[in-house]
Amino acid sequence: MGAAFFYHLTRAPLEATLPILLGKSLGAGWKVAVRGPNRDRMEWLDQKLWLGPEDAFLPHGLSGGPHDAQQPVLLTTVGQAAANDPACLMAIDGAEVSPEEVKAMERVCILFDGTDEDAMQVARGQWKALTGAGCSAQYWSEESGRWEKKAES
Repeated sequence: MGAAFFYHLTRAPLEATLPILLGKSLGAGWKVAVRGPNRDRMEWLDQKLWLGPEDAFLPHGLSGGPHDAQQPVLLTTVGQAAANDPACLMAIDGAEVSPEEVKAMERVCILFDGTDEDAMQVARGQWKALTGAGCSAQYWSEESGRWEKKAES
């Protein structure tokens, strides 16, 4: 049974934090699905990942391509099944995550913008729904300048 890790982004934006988490996940031998709210947002993220440093390139693809099943990191949207059989799901911008997904995966990461009150409310609702369904969860904050675990359920 996996766990949901909530990442409260206050210092570094998504496009800086996500590649770090993706690198750690790939280092653990996991395939990853990154789930966002819509195709436009995932295309934006795709461009950001392609423009990263050459020595830290993250192999990835947008869902809907001919090689989705082979992608180490597959960028998907809400309602799309991840064809790459991920061990880890990373949800951004309030993308939905079910308790069943948390329980089936090694890890689910929920990244939310700490400067956006609406995003924080969505994350609080996700925490409540997932922990209420019996999922293990951890809340991580970078407020102090480094990542610290602030809560666990």
